Amino acid sequence: PTLPVVVEIPLPEPFEEPFLEVRLVPDGEVVTVIELLSHTNKRAGDERRSYLQKREALIDSDVHFVEIDLLRAHPPMPYTEHRLADYRIFIHRREMNRKAHLYPFTVQQAIPTFPLPLLPGDQEPLVDLGALLHELYDRARYRLVIDYGNPPAPALTDEDAAWAAASLAPG
Repeated sequence: PTLPVVVEIPLPEPFEEPFLEVRLVPDGEVVTVIELLSHTNKRAGDERRSYLQKREALIDSDVHFVEIDLLRAHPPMPYTEHRLADYRIFIHRREMNRKAHLYPFTVQQAIPTFPLPLLPGDQEPLVDLGALLHELYDRARYRLVIDYGNPPAPALTDEDAAWAAASLAPG
């Protein structure tokens, strides 16, 4: 008979989605947490459940929470407002309890500029995410590597596809 060989089962690599924190100087107290949603924390499954628990803990905490969803794929995060939108910027201010500001926008709309929540009395900067993404696009030279001849995933609606084709047309 064949004898078994003892093998070691590797532990899964721990993986944590990156996020940003705005901290108070000099003590390092967290003021605002900024999450940019990924496929991992948006797709149905254990990772989404884990992210939703983290999200709930942030909403119930003493920090401000900004969640940026630039993915059309997968169901949106839970909100009571279900206006049709491709993308969303969600801003929960710690003093708002179970309410938040939601900036929904579509493929055809510019990314809205939004205030970054800070401490009371601090001037809140306006975040122009659209300008930041345009600068990143130009600096990284994405126009050289993205094939706009291929349809995006997930597919656009007919109306959005016509708009995109017109936007990409020369002239």
